[in-house]
Amino acid sequence: MTALTALWNRVFAVLGRVSMYRLVLLALAALAVIALVLSLFGQVGPGPVELLVTSVVLAVVSVGVDVGAHRVLRLSWRWESSAITALILLFILRPTLDPAGLGGIALAAAAAALSKYVIAWQGRHILNPAAVGAAVLTFTSLAAPALGSPSWWVGTPAMAGPVALLGLAVLWRTEKIRVITVFVVVAVGAAVMRTGAQYEAAGVDIEVWDILLPILVSSPFLFLGAFMLSEPLTMPPRRWQQFTVAGVVGVLAGWPIDLGSVTLGQERALLVGNVVAFAFAARSAVRLVLESRAQITPTVRELTFRARRPLRFVPGQYLELEVPHRHPDARGTRREFSISSAPEDLPSVTVAFREVDGPHAPPQSSYKKALAAVEPGAPLPVTGVWGDFVLPARAAAPILMVAAGIGVTPFVSQLRHLHLSGEQRDVVLVYVASDASELAYRAELEQTGVPVVVFTRDRPADLPAHWHWARGVRLDAGGLVETVPDIMARHAYISGPPGLIADLAPALERARSLTTDAFSGY
Repeated sequence: MTALTALWNRVFAVLGRVSMYRLVLLALAALAVIALVLSLFGQVGPGPVELLVTSVVLAVVSVGVDVGAHRVLRLSWRWESSAITALILLFILRPTLDPAGLGGIALAAAAAALSKYVIAWQGRHILNPAAVGAAVLTFTSLAAPALGSPSWWVGTPAMAGPVALLGLAVLWRTEKIRVITVFVVVAVGAAVMRTGAQYEAAGVDIEVWDILLPILVSSPFLFLGAFMLSEPLTMPPRRWQQFTVAGVVGVLAGWPIDLGSVTLGQERALLVGNVVAFAFAARSAVRLVLESRAQITPTVRELTFRARRPLRFVPGQYLELEVPHRHPDARGTRREFSISSAPEDLPSVTVAFREVDGPHAPPQSSYKKALAAVEPGAPLPVTGVWGDFVLPARAAAPILMVAAGIGVTPFVSQLRHLHLSGEQRDVVLVYVASDASELAYRAELEQTGVPVVVFTRDRPADLPAHWHWARGVRLDAGGLVETVPDIMARHAYISGPPGLIADLAPALERARSLTTDAFSGY
């Protein structure tokens, strides 16, 4: 387990250099190139010319509708969204050279793009756009068969390996491996039982393994899970809710319910799951109005917002803040920020981030520049609130919090909530910073009365009685155990760079449980 935790965080640190949306786009583009090469050797259904022509139609229609909608609504065009939708449709529709079939493909692309604005709630689309486009084509083709219908040709043995590998990279970056694993297991299990029942009804004896392998490599479940079900905007905020949605979609995709002309399979199953997810997350997409900025350490900035509509969150969760701007870099226009305020502070919401200036500072991202230019009074969309970095439900559970630098923000929210609500918990906070001046939220943490062990190069001045400077102790696995000798009795939470989490894994794995909140900067 220790090696796995370390590996997980080191790989996450590498993948975190690219935004999840850009990574999805790159993965889908790589799949498209692989499919084109395989088509030259007849290893996939569509031919190379069919793939190329269909790709052009999907791109032109998706971009055209998206650009038109953004101009009408006066929004910034997110070209990545258009490209991702077009590429997903390429794999689930039936590529063709037939004019009527291309008309059906254009219809699906237009429906997918429009759904982002028509079927939306508080700036957040409710349904997976590609699934909407495919479903619209399915129902339209009942009256006009010449338009064609979804084929999910990506579910073929030649594509199974590339889909699994590239999908794993996407799920690693979005931290959805466990959720999509549940979906795949449920979907494959349901499909095996359904197929087995059909063979039994036909009086044919067949081994389970003879059913299982073809379903694994020839079904679209891997693609559906990795590139569609995992979409952050259509996922509910809590992991148990995500598991619920994954189970619902898995059952419907693996054992489609016959509705007469169509079944509740594949894209229709995903749409049902999207509706369930929306029921969980309907109130997490809002707009925040910037009220003020503050520099709380030499390198940490705090932003204070006011929520225009009611916002619900659990201390320790994070929000995704969008700052639309021209020519975004590879990290895109959205970033995740842990909420540093408590629910009791609403409608005021605060977040903090690290910003290093000076000639030796790394180049600023386009997002950082755009965020710095936002004026007080300007509204910014929050696409949602997510996360399971929350304290145990059992108030008597002893807790260890380990924060590195700006990773202290979720703990500030949790400890402030405990202080304001009067809830008593056995908590020890280990706070790591480059030097004493970089201890963000020191006054707020002192007010909570929680014992704090500080790791800094220099001794912080005027430490209260319940704070301790770990002089001469190196923060590694051994140093953490030395500082917190009862770590095995505590539930450990750590928020900070993936590299630090990997280094401390041998000690953290000794705790009763471990919950991590790795971040890769912004």
